[in-house]
Amino acid sequence: MKILVCISNVPDTTTKITFNSNNTEFNQSGVQFILNPYDELALSRAIELTEGGNGSVTVVNVGMADTEPTIRKALAIGADDAIRVNATPLNSFFVASQIAAIAKEGNYDLILTGRESIDYNGAQTGAMLAEMLDIPSISIIKKLDVSGNTATVAREIEGGKEMITVDFPFLATVAEGVAEPKIPNMRGIMSARTKPLQVVEPIAVASLSNITSFEMPAARSAVKLIATDNVSALIDALHSEAKVI
Repeated sequence: MKILVCISNVPDTTTKITFNSNNTEFNQSGVQFILNPYDELALSRAIELTEGGNGSVTVVNVGMADTEPTIRKALAIGADDAIRVNATPLNSFFVASQIAAIAKEGNYDLILTGRESIDYNGAQTGAMLAEMLDIPSISIIKKLDVSGNTATVAREIEGGKEMITVDFPFLATVAEGVAEPKIPNMRGIMSARTKPLQVVEPIAVASLSNITSFEMPAARSAVKLIATDNVSALIDALHSEAKVI
């Protein structure tokens, strides 16, 4: 079983976000980047499925050379090899197109991605990638089991849980519950230094969208305290200020 796991290099959630060039460019100065947590769950489950010689796990990232520490972490966690597409990840369509070109050559049985990246939260790349590869796509799965060439996945839906059986090849985007994040041990960290990391140049992709500007969310207003016995003031605030009644 050959598994391809798509990983993103994202700012740590504690990062203070600022923008340059008249709010058209993300300021990366002083930003700590990490492996996207949802992608890390996908990687952890892929490693579990291939333990004991049951297959191989390749990670792929679209990014410049500064993403290689994140890729090496994925290798330290347990991926067998890695591919980096030497390009800035401009948007979901661009990223999906680059990974599709890799996936078509690799003939993978299973492709896993996180449900979304925690920077843009677009949740688009996985679905686009599956469409480009003309394979089934199952989103936001909570469980993944494999038997032979068939997988059983579970995901939450309104009012319950949905169980799906699907044959290889297919793509799934994963969420919490599919696996526990794995912590790299010393052996994994040492072996990651010598595991294969292939760098490939990007394919030409039409530019279908561009970012015109970024905008910070509105600052939180101060808390307004109302005495418990002043019911009329509370109702007035809910009506005229919060506008919820």
